[in-house]
Amino acid sequence: MDYGSLLVKIQTHLSAQSGNNGQSYCFHNALHTRDVVKATEEMSRHYKLSDEDHFIVLTAAYFHDLGYLSGGATDHEQRSADAATQFLRDNGVSVEVIEKVEGCILSTRMPQSPRNLLEKILCDADLFHLGKATFEERNKLMLQEAEKVQGVKIDKSTWRMLTISLLEKHKYHTDYAQEHLEEGKQVNLDALKKKQKKSQAKVEATSEKSRKPERGIETMFRITSANSQRLSDMADNKSNILLTVNSIILSVIVAVLLKALDSNPHLIIPTCLLMMGSVTTMVLAILATIPKIPDGYFKPEDVEQKSVNLLFFGNFYKTKFNDYQGAMNKAMDDKDFLYGMLTKDVYSQGVVLGRKYRLLRYAYGVFMFGLVLSIAAFVVAIILSK
Repeated sequence: MDYGSLLVKIQTHLSAQSGNNGQSYCFHNALHTRDVVKATEEMSRHYKLSDEDHFIVLTAAYFHDLGYLSGGATDHEQRSADAATQFLRDNGVSVEVIEKVEGCILSTRMPQSPRNLLEKILCDADLFHLGKATFEERNKLMLQEAEKVQGVKIDKSTWRMLTISLLEKHKYHTDYAQEHLEEGKQVNLDALKKKQKKSQAKVEATSEKSRKPERGIETMFRITSANSQRLSDMADNKSNILLTVNSIILSVIVAVLLKALDSNPHLIIPTCLLMMGSVTTMVLAILATIPKIPDGYFKPEDVEQKSVNLLFFGNFYKTKFNDYQGAMNKAMDDKDFLYGMLTKDVYSQGVVLGRKYRLLRYAYGVFMFGLVLSIAAFVVAIILSK
């Protein structure tokens, strides 16, 4: 078989698909594939591989990251191997060669697990950049890719720690890579550790200088609590408005419309729609204002574990004063306990507000659509009755 011509065909085939990469994969792109192929060729020449073995490992290098284009990083090795298998079958390559190409690609799955020289060559070529001078630039591209794919900003210090862990655990499998790349990888690792050490020292210095401003924290809790109370009052007022308006509507329905249904049967459906909308709105408005109160007790172990919020009356209104006073004295002597209670209090207010406003949203929605639907029904009923 003419392996040289088939390699040219592989390059053409993959070049046609490279435009599908998009902008998300700024590391695992055509440039990375070219680097891996170049490193593979370098080691293939060193080990004086046969034409068939050279074809196998080079084909695996070309295809090893193709799976990124059809599903991202997860299981991309298997998709890459499947794509290579399909292409080679279509071009009449033997099953034995195909299986070796597939084995090389799958061996790059982290943690790498090469079983023979060809697989070791591809694994080392895939991470060739760890020992090169271009490592810092390639690592930045890897960070950018991770941020774009995950859709979140990754802290540089966190990424640096992950990279340090990778370099410390990684080992090259071939003698060639160990001889030519281990020293460079150690240089890159030392540089990362040096940067991380400086970053941590800077964070510690900043932390030492910026102690928690207690007055600012207390102001924050006070303002947050006041805002929550104001929003709760607004929610109650909105509920009262809905209850008042719908009470008037129900009164009109009972006093006027229900009496007129005997002589105007065509108004039965619109009247029922209006009544159902009003009743449903009132039920939702009432649910939004119904308070939920706990049993009024707290246990001594709750105080020991700092898990009770002594600032909410629902947790202590049935508790004896002496027990409550002792718990509060302990809380006032423990800043973490006190701030923890304030945090729980703010959070609890937020949970209650979330429930209130969710029910109010439903209530206003039912009221609006019910009113529009009822009026439309009245208009249709009057027109049809003529």
